[in-house]
Amino acid sequence: MSITTIVAEQVNRIVGNQHHDPFEILGSHCIEKNGKKVWAVRAYLPNASAASVVLPEQRQEYPMQPVHHPHFFECTIEIAELTNYQLRIKEGEHERVIYDPYAFRSSKLTDFDLHLFSEGNHHRIYEKMGAHPTEINGVKGVYFAVWAPNARNVSLLGDFNLWDGRKHQMRKGHTGVWELFIPEIGKGEHYKYEIKNFDGHIYEKTDPYGFQQEPRPKTASIVTDLNAYTWSDQKWMEKRRETDPLSQPVSVYEVHLGSWLHASSSEPAKLPNGETEPVVVVSELKPGARFLTYRELADRLIPYVKELGYTHLELLPIAEHPFDGSWGYQVTGYYAPTSRFGSAEDFMYFVDQCHKNDIGVIVDWVPGHFPKDGHGLAFFDGSHLYEYSDPRKGEHKEWGTLVFNYNRHEVRNFLVANALFWFDKYHIDGIRVDAVASMLYLDYCREPGEWLTNEYGGRENLEAADFLRQVNHHLFTYFPGVLSIAEESTSWPMVSWPTYTGGLGFNLKWNMGWMHDMLDYFSMDAWFRQFHQNNITFSMWYNHSENFMLALSHDEVVHGKSNIIGKMPGDTWQKLANVRCLFSYMFAHPGKKTMFMSMEFGQWSEWNVWADLEWQLLQYDDHQQLKQFFQDINSLYRSEPALYTQDFAENGFEWIDCSDNRHSVASFLRYDKDSDDFIVVVCNFTPQPHSHYRIGVPEEGFYTELFNSDARPYGGSNMGNLGGKWTDNWSLHNRPYSLDLCLPPLGVLMLKLDKQKTAEVI
Repeated sequence: MSITTIVAEQVNRIVGNQHHDPFEILGSHCIEKNGKKVWAVRAYLPNASAASVVLPEQRQEYPMQPVHHPHFFECTIEIAELTNYQLRIKEGEHERVIYDPYAFRSSKLTDFDLHLFSEGNHHRIYEKMGAHPTEINGVKGVYFAVWAPNARNVSLLGDFNLWDGRKHQMRKGHTGVWELFIPEIGKGEHYKYEIKNFDGHIYEKTDPYGFQQEPRPKTASIVTDLNAYTWSDQKWMEKRRETDPLSQPVSVYEVHLGSWLHASSSEPAKLPNGETEPVVVVSELKPGARFLTYRELADRLIPYVKELGYTHLELLPIAEHPFDGSWGYQVTGYYAPTSRFGSAEDFMYFVDQCHKNDIGVIVDWVPGHFPKDGHGLAFFDGSHLYEYSDPRKGEHKEWGTLVFNYNRHEVRNFLVANALFWFDKYHIDGIRVDAVASMLYLDYCREPGEWLTNEYGGRENLEAADFLRQVNHHLFTYFPGVLSIAEESTSWPMVSWPTYTGGLGFNLKWNMGWMHDMLDYFSMDAWFRQFHQNNITFSMWYNHSENFMLALSHDEVVHGKSNIIGKMPGDTWQKLANVRCLFSYMFAHPGKKTMFMSMEFGQWSEWNVWADLEWQLLQYDDHQQLKQFFQDINSLYRSEPALYTQDFAENGFEWIDCSDNRHSVASFLRYDKDSDDFIVVVCNFTPQPHSHYRIGVPEEGFYTELFNSDARPYGGSNMGNLGGKWTDNWSLHNRPYSLDLCLPPLGVLMLKLDKQKTAEVI
């Protein structure tokens, strides 16, 4: 294109920020003039009074002239090749020299990238979309790419252009991805996308693929280099890759980082370089309080969890969200760990330190819905891009959120890649997928007439089910040894079955039925429990239909439900004994374990997202003893393979007697997979102790009392069996031998055959 072909209409499209490809006009263009190569250089420079092209290598400068508009400049240069030129810009009395963004025409997105993205199969699209520090033609800068197919035009806003959308207009590709390389900026730059639809409406949006955001209430994305951190968890990662987590102990401490513990705003926060900086976080916390940083949490939370003996930490959503009170479940930055607690590198450090201390990290993931905040995904390019357009399918009115359009390839790609991203870049060990039931059912929390059927007239969201299968298939393909846990509360079949069998592909599912049965049972007066023995036994009828995780989560200690100890009947002693009884049964029952913070020391009040846990309770013996109970039961759980190696195999569990409802006693066996070891478990769910209570056992010998939830160190009455019991040659419960036991009140016993002592005597 020659200079003579530039007309006012073309210039006006650039000046009016209405061109889908500003590279057609701006930058350098080679033309033929009298048989010679001549380069036409054009630039739109709002606020500039004069401009010139600088060739640093030739030490030459060419004045530019305004054409059709006082801020649209051009000049011609007779030179064989023109690369890496600069622009000298005069704005009032200020002068600066920059590289022209429109001189860099190459793209990081190949045709194959765009093809994979368009069909929903680009599993590392986050390496191309978003903001990436890079170098082109020897010049360092940041490459930006955003998907907005229905936008009229897209510009970059940031500190680098004084948030003026005219200065960095992006180029649209044929798949609706807009891109631009801006030279001489880098890590730490704040930016947004200015998006205009065809009606001229303007939307300022956070980067959907942005790796970091400003602390709320600000909403700009921040350019970040996720490859700068040096990991030191190679041994952990190699071991994980070779290990089946379903045959390992999994005891999860669920924690909300923003309310586990706070620091004083006058107390300096730790920075990576060892320096300190006062941090004041504006929130609804108590006056003078601030959040702990990821690095401070690494110093305080990790040793605490390690002391308690948990194998994993589960973090309520770490992804960026605007409102503290949402607990993290209304995500606006799916690729950004929340800046409330520090930077992306700080979160990497936290995960790294967990792995150094043999603690896995599970992150809650929320692909079921997203909020309507103006800077987020909602109506992203002036159209229903990420959400279904019909509110009968695309809106959760109860939550005030929108539903992802799982039928759209690029949206599905966004979410699948996001799940993989957290494992790839942050080395997490598992995801707990929130509110799966809300994804699977089209009529979830919707009245008749407020939802649409699927193509077969049913209420199942087939698109969401296919999406979940796709996520889990790729997750276990790329990252063997990790966990994918479904919070799914219905009878949808085969949730934790592999995708090749038709399952959804999770490897664990929260056992919501067990949770409801247990809390109903333990909340009733002990005398009435004899009429509800099925609450205790029913879970084993369906236990092998899924790979279950037993969970007592944050949802059970909010909204007027009371904390765990407050649900229990009786006086304080009985309440604490009931808590020990409940969790002892939980750890002995097949299935992996999850419990929410504060349960381990018996917090009385409900969880308050704005306050610390009630750590002051640990000054009292009762609460210290309960904490000791959890340390010991975690230790026992991890040391006895019979309690975890066959959680999901039918021969890993066997009832001894489940029908003694008159005494509210249940007894059973847990078997190890790789040896002939087994654990005898006897549970007395009433405050009435039982002396000479006899149960049948499969082998003769001395059974050591491994664990007694009524032991004195836990605040119990210390009734027990003096370290163990010998069998009697008296058959019972269809077994050749039996034990005469003392069952403590509201107590759980775990016994194991001592083969060495037995062999010495027999």
